[in-house]
Amino acid sequence: MNKSVVQAIVVCLLPFMANPDSVAVEHGTTENVVLITIDGLRWQDLFTGADERLINRENGGVREVDAIRERFWATSTLERRARLMPFFWEVVAKNGQVFGDVNANSVVRVTNGRYFSYPGYNEILCGFGDETIDSNAKRPNRNVTVLEWLNEKADYEGRVAAFGSWDVFPYILNQERSGVYVNAGWQDLEIFASEGEKQQWNLLANSLPRYWSGVRYDAFTFRGALEYLQVKRPRVLYVALGETDDWAHDGRYDQYLDAAYRSDQYIQQLWEACQRLDEYRGKTTFIITTDHGRGDDRDGWKSHGAAIPGSEYIWIAVIGPDTGSLGEQPNINVTQSQIAATMAALLGEDFAATDTRIAQPLSGVFGASK
Repeated sequence: MNKSVVQAIVVCLLPFMANPDSVAVEHGTTENVVLITIDGLRWQDLFTGADERLINRENGGVREVDAIRERFWATSTLERRARLMPFFWEVVAKNGQVFGDVNANSVVRVTNGRYFSYPGYNEILCGFGDETIDSNAKRPNRNVTVLEWLNEKADYEGRVAAFGSWDVFPYILNQERSGVYVNAGWQDLEIFASEGEKQQWNLLANSLPRYWSGVRYDAFTFRGALEYLQVKRPRVLYVALGETDDWAHDGRYDQYLDAAYRSDQYIQQLWEACQRLDEYRGKTTFIITTDHGRGDDRDGWKSHGAAIPGSEYIWIAVIGPDTGSLGEQPNINVTQSQIAATMAALLGEDFAATDTRIAQPLSGVFGASK
């Protein structure tokens, strides 16, 4: 073979030789991405439904046992999980891909070693675990999130937004440096199609008892995100729901189940809103996940962290025009750190190329055609 031809081939192959795990990024149909996190929702509850061991006052703090059993319990695993998250299992799982059922050897691991919220959200959004993030303190994130990185690009500038129930998100997303629009905690909601509705929602938020000082009820986070979607039409929207984790910490399994069920309804309403809008219909991918796992025994379910076995296991779901309708993905190992690059890759952008610490995207969730 001609020497010059060989040299040309080698030059072309160098990027792949340097990083054999790299995933080629090709822009498909997706033009918008919606990331939704449900704080601390266990893979056990998502895949197998309500845990009978916890549907009682002793272990789960359940106040009305019969009512909770009637709503969420069934002898069939498939029926139980469908009762808890009906839209997820009827639409997302059937038309997308789901990872994280440990019972099926589908493993999604958190890599940061901390297994609590700030480190988890950093890993989701930045693509790697940072050992220096060792608390949930309100400190500006030194790392660049995929939201910030996209917001710096002309095609996305001013079209990236985040809504969170937890008041630490302005720091996790480093709002001041990144310029990303962030509404979190008990901040007033600002963007509504109707000024009257905005005033009513903010009046309600400021009138209700605040069960947690740093976490607003998910209904307000969802409503703010929905209105922003319909009015501002962002290309990247992050919605971070939080009640599941807080009710679990409070030992209220009944409220935890209710919060999970409501989260499913919020996902459904956001998805259906996208199907009604020309800018989003057939052009939008949803990624749904959580920041950490939880324990699996009578007391461990209330908490998480390096000392709680099972906290490292989470789940991921993806649905959109470029994601094959393959449903649950057994016998696979992926990581939380792959989510950030996956978001970018779905938009035809290579976030992983910007930092060697960033994990490669989930290779199987884009490239399909529907």
